Amino acid sequence: MSMVLFDVPGPKARVRHRILAVVGVAVVIAAIAYVIMRFVATDQFTTRRLDWINYKQIQLSLVEAIGNTLSAFAVGAVLALAFGAIFAAARLSDHAWIRTPAAVIVEVFRAIPLVIMMFFFYYGLPVAGIKLTAFTAVVVSLMLYNGSVLAEIFRAGINSLPKGQSEAAYALGMRKTQVMTFVLLPQALRAMLPTIISQLVVLLKDTALGFLITFEELLRWGTRIGGDAVNFSRPMISVMIMVALIYIGLCLLLSWLANYLEKRNRRNKKVIKTGNPDAEKPVLMDASAG
Repeated sequence: MSMVLFDVPGPKARVRHRILAVVGVAVVIAAIAYVIMRFVATDQFTTRRLDWINYKQIQLSLVEAIGNTLSAFAVGAVLALAFGAIFAAARLSDHAWIRTPAAVIVEVFRAIPLVIMMFFFYYGLPVAGIKLTAFTAVVVSLMLYNGSVLAEIFRAGINSLPKGQSEAAYALGMRKTQVMTFVLLPQALRAMLPTIISQLVVLLKDTALGFLITFEELLRWGTRIGGDAVNFSRPMISVMIMVALIYIGLCLLLSWLANYLEKRNRRNKKVIKTGNPDAEKPVLMDASAG
């Protein structure tokens, strides 16, 4: 019996795969243990390298850095979603003079690395007399890059729906805008939701690139505090572990939100009441059946 991409392994191959898996896990555990041992040997977890946590001013600056990161993420995410929706609709247009420029814009901004866009907006535009703040440069770059990716996600989600959906709507006399708004998008969003949230997680992590253009976000805060040799003996390891844990926590919250919304969509029911006013018993029915 064979699969599409590979043959089903036999007994000997399965044993070999298990051995390789065990060896691989052992090597990873050994590498992590070695790194931790080196940290301990170089006093990276001693009290003097953790003193920075007790300073109120540093705690306040940490809260401010998290706020800057979340602000850039929130504004960038809203703009990226709007950009993606507009250009996805443009790429699905029946008019070539709308469809072609939209396709060029999306492909260009998908191809340009995000760091280059940030450098261009922050350091390049002032040469032409246009000066943007670091926050604006980060947000605009996040919007253009992630919005272009989201535009392709939206377009692919809508195109994945059966053609009969739109044909039936057109047969009822609906215009294309109505078909897109009331028929295609509600169905496509359910299928696209996990992918959209995954791209938003990428956008959240991309805010860390703002430290390259002096945007005071979480990573830049970590590099400043971690490199302080005068007051805290360069606690880079402990500070970066804290920064990493915060990023992991924020990404996990977004992932949890994606799972919650997906489960809620699956459980979504319509309540239809019976015609008997004396016994108003709701009848549960799948939303998809309506």
